[in-house]
Amino acid sequence: MGGLQETMHRSLRSEIEKCRRKYGYTLSKLSKLTGINPGSLSEILNGNPPRAMTIGQLDALAKVFSHDPGWLYELYTEECLSEQRISRPRLIPYLSRCVEVGRKDCIEAAVSILLENSKNILILFAFAEQLYEKGQLKESVPFYEYVIENEKDSYSDHFMMSQYRLFRVVLGTNAEENWENVIRFSPYRNRLPENYQLDALFQLAKICFALQKWERSEQYGDELRLLADAVYRHELDRMKRNKKDESLKTERPLVFYYGIGHLYKGVSLEMQGLYEEAKQYVQVYADLGWFELLDEDGRKEVKRFKVWAKANSYTLEVLSGNTSIIEEYADYLDSLPTNEVLAGLNAIMKSANTYHFCVDEILERFASQISSFDQFTEAIGLDRHLRFRYQMAIYEFGKGRIERGIEETIYCLSLADLLNRHDEALTYIALFGWLGNLNKRIGNQNELGG
Repeated sequence: MGGLQETMHRSLRSEIEKCRRKYGYTLSKLSKLTGINPGSLSEILNGNPPRAMTIGQLDALAKVFSHDPGWLYELYTEECLSEQRISRPRLIPYLSRCVEVGRKDCIEAAVSILLENSKNILILFAFAEQLYEKGQLKESVPFYEYVIENEKDSYSDHFMMSQYRLFRVVLGTNAEENWENVIRFSPYRNRLPENYQLDALFQLAKICFALQKWERSEQYGDELRLLADAVYRHELDRMKRNKKDESLKTERPLVFYYGIGHLYKGVSLEMQGLYEEAKQYVQVYADLGWFELLDEDGRKEVKRFKVWAKANSYTLEVLSGNTSIIEEYADYLDSLPTNEVLAGLNAIMKSANTYHFCVDEILERFASQISSFDQFTEAIGLDRHLRFRYQMAIYEFGKGRIERGIEETIYCLSLADLLNRHDEALTYIALFGWLGNLNKRIGNQNELGG
């Protein structure tokens, strides 16, 4: 019973006072050790009513008393939260420290008190944004989730921004999780302000492409093209009216969204075997020099799209069966970074398997780049690598190089596992069917020879 009463009467100041007596510190001594002003310390511990302390002051006391970071945090809520008042100057630093030291229990307790008044959802959103801007993306997730779960108005700005931030933060390499993320977020994409909507559509097109959902990627590419064009026209009109205060702030130059919308439209058509249709979209981003409102970053994007357009033009020609340009394409790939080499070799290998020609010399030429494809860790790079290894397995089995074919097939299975695309395992296991067919052909030849 005594222990229960002690717990019930336990408070922040009683615990601090207990430690002060244990160590035998006077207020003057404690002031020197913590760096807290003597008058302030006296008001904090003995004032009537006591002066509220900051979380930094509590941390200083914890250090003097040899306690771990987070000491008495479960009692600190009384300093910044009550039914009558909320002190944001103390609450936000408190939540920040709880995040830093991993006191999830204290966060949950504080949030529970905050959510007794729905207006306080804005405080949680502001704190989530603070974490996001500081690069603490993973840490911001639960606070955006609090907003989404407790905001009744699904059209409010902070609800929509929370959906968008959460979508961006949780994107990774796990195919199943990424697809669930797309399904969860996509219904809200058109409710965002245009500057965020541009990037949301880009991310949706990109992740759907990595998931090999070509029609979805094409759809988001179309939406992005149309939105970027509308925003561009609006920005031109704004400039003519000299309204600089309305300038649209985007994560990337506007020309990027215009170009990438056409690029994803084109590559999605390419993946569906619609090569001639894809070519007309490549022509659009091949030369974006006409685009007005270009700053230095915008001009850099125009140059990048020109490079991508040339590479994708080669790709479409090769996939269409124009094998006469293979060497020319290989020479061009030699001048590009490794990620573009991977995309190009993908096309060459697919063409070689479709039209049955030998590319051994090209594979030898790019052997060092191929050995470095494991460096790709993001969804697009991993997907390209997986598709390359699949084409390599088909090629090696087709050449009768069984051991290499098996190695490439195992490579496919390991990459599919890394991407959590286990539903594709049967596709790669089916590659071993080449062995059965090959053994059958050898057996027939032996019989004929006998």
